[in-house]
Amino acid sequence: MRVLFAVLALGCSARVWGGDWVDYVLPLMGCDSTGEFSCGNTYPVIARPWGMNAWAPMTGAMGNGWIYSYRDKQLRGIKQTHQPSPWIGDYGQFAVLPTTGKAVFKEDERKSWFSHKAEVAKPYYYSVYLADYDTSVEVSPTARAAMLRVTWPMTDSAAVVLDAFDKQSYVKVEGEKKRIVGWSSKHSPRNDGGGVPKNFKCYFVVEFDRAFSAAQVWDGEKLVGDLKELQAAHTGGRVEFPKMAKGEQVHIKVASSFISIEQAERNLKELGNDSFDVVREKGRAAWNEVLGKIAVEGGTVDQMRVFYTCLYRSVLFPREFYELDGEGKPYHRSPITGEVCAGYYYTDTGFWDTFRALFPLLNLVYPSVNARATAGLEACAKESGWLPEWASPGFRDCMIGNNSASVVADAWLSGVREGYDINALWQALLHGATNAHPTISAIGRKGTAEYVKLGYVPRDIGIRESAARTLEYAYNDWCIWKLGEALGKPKEETQVFAERAMNYQKLYNPAVGLMSGRQADGAFDTTFDPVRWGVDFTEGNSLHYTWSVFHDIEGLIKLMGGREKFAERLDSIFSMPPVFALGHYPFVVHEMREMQVVNFGQYAHGNQPAQHVIYLYSYANEPWKTQYWVREALNRLYTPTPDGYCGDEDNGQTSAWYVWSALGFYPVCPGAGQYVLGAPLFKKATVTLENGKQIIINAPDNSPDNRYVNTLRFNGKNYTHNYLDQDVLKAGAVLDFDMSDKPNTRRGIAVEDRPYSWSKP
Repeated sequence: MRVLFAVLALGCSARVWGGDWVDYVLPLMGCDSTGEFSCGNTYPVIARPWGMNAWAPMTGAMGNGWIYSYRDKQLRGIKQTHQPSPWIGDYGQFAVLPTTGKAVFKEDERKSWFSHKAEVAKPYYYSVYLADYDTSVEVSPTARAAMLRVTWPMTDSAAVVLDAFDKQSYVKVEGEKKRIVGWSSKHSPRNDGGGVPKNFKCYFVVEFDRAFSAAQVWDGEKLVGDLKELQAAHTGGRVEFPKMAKGEQVHIKVASSFISIEQAERNLKELGNDSFDVVREKGRAAWNEVLGKIAVEGGTVDQMRVFYTCLYRSVLFPREFYELDGEGKPYHRSPITGEVCAGYYYTDTGFWDTFRALFPLLNLVYPSVNARATAGLEACAKESGWLPEWASPGFRDCMIGNNSASVVADAWLSGVREGYDINALWQALLHGATNAHPTISAIGRKGTAEYVKLGYVPRDIGIRESAARTLEYAYNDWCIWKLGEALGKPKEETQVFAERAMNYQKLYNPAVGLMSGRQADGAFDTTFDPVRWGVDFTEGNSLHYTWSVFHDIEGLIKLMGGREKFAERLDSIFSMPPVFALGHYPFVVHEMREMQVVNFGQYAHGNQPAQHVIYLYSYANEPWKTQYWVREALNRLYTPTPDGYCGDEDNGQTSAWYVWSALGFYPVCPGAGQYVLGAPLFKKATVTLENGKQIIINAPDNSPDNRYVNTLRFNGKNYTHNYLDQDVLKAGAVLDFDMSDKPNTRRGIAVEDRPYSWSKP
């Protein structure tokens, strides 16, 4: 099944063996998901890297967060989408579908049967055969536009349906221009009603290269043949063409804008005069350029497929939310205020997930992209007074923490410093760290007054997930302190954050040897259960969250009674049975079930809080255990199949974990300027940096058995440390790993071999 799926998804392209990295990518990996059980919760994103617009086949009903499910057999349309997650929902959306036969337009009437055997999904191209219409449709996008190509049977009833969706939309058929223009305002949030301003619209232009023989608009329930323009709760258009000979084609050029129809027309120029095949090849080249920044060799075909699929997922988000004016300058409609503003803007990411690995990957390999994204954060702060924590496209009331501090600090400390005002962002960080947003609990810091007063968020003041908030705030405070030090800010401004960075200690309960919720009077939770999800923790339990002291693992080791006890506690995570208690959840949520079924004990890799835990053995004089468990996770938790992830992929975070870990190191503490060593998966990897330097990772004896690092030579010299310094790597480096089937228990155990910790060993 696995091999068959991979071959079908790749279209049997021989070029997969010839160095075109994009041919390894499987956009259908992770698409066999439901709300009850996630195997990625992905959909095939057909886009340019970080492109403003994406396209996807639409099997789910309008408003369904599961746009495309691998098990579905009928297709409702080819949809422009901006959805970052099924749990967040979509916006800026509309769909097109070619039909033949009777005049259908409603989604349940127009949908067509299809098969994965007649479907090709690549990052830059999608095609599918619509069996009910004996018609094939293809799509290939640019950043803000796309071209579709429809190949017809012999028919005198060829038509294309456009659905602008409900929640108010507008269409206008302009027959003399062979086009439909309009806008969609539909926003289908699943978490809350926010995320867009009141004047939110996605304007679109849809141009055809064939004159219409007839055209209608429709209002959701009926065709309105005597009108060519309509605004209503749910609108769409339908255009018909003269008789088609078998194999005749119609090309459709599409572009959209969040600013105006005129800007959508400008965005349409991205297609120029290119043919469909040229657009497709330019998309292929764009993906090869981005994916080729990391060239891996010497793995199995399946490993190559998983690696490049994960890298593809890592460079989709955050997506561009800016457009180019008539002079080629970036501008955007603010998703907060609704005003049109100058400058860059990026969106569709949740920092609670992506601060961990995704943004550090951008800072190392694609820093110019993150420079623009950071400029977008500055724009957000200026337009709203706040930094986002979950944006889609505006503020969403989702998840916890103040991890914009990590994202901003890690960018600057990683040397990504062009194109934005760090002092403006510094002020935004100070504001967010000392205030709670008046209406959106995920923005700023909920419980900030109590956190400042007590050093933790109490569990008995009506704020759920108090322990998780405290742990993340403490790390966020360290990030602010670290950035302030680098900026030369006065001590009276930074010292308070240095002190608060130690607040994690206030939640360590020596009676249970783990982090625990605590009441305002200082009493620890008397109902504590280490396997209870929720209540004081976010999408996990104490066994997952206790390790969220990214900046001070040495301090955590001391709390636990030393390195040996710390390592024993880590061992227990993998040896315990995967039992769970519901906590405040009324039923078994999908994250619980996903942890339970993979036979990894209490290690819940399918959700983000525990993903770094594997690397903590490197702080405890047992780095070989990190090497063992990293390889286990790479081999067992990721497969090149529709069920290829072990939980939510989440905007590139779970994918970025794989990319880092396959290279052999991981950013346990973003902002520290270090990566913690694991062990590489491939025999060779070459990372080409934007400064022209390369990081070359050689492990010629790598094999399924040889997963342990016997010795490491760094630029020709013996290297025993369990970390790599970012600045040294960026200057160019050659890492030569001697791999073995037996752990070297004498390597990496000296004090100086331990990675960064705020507390000294």
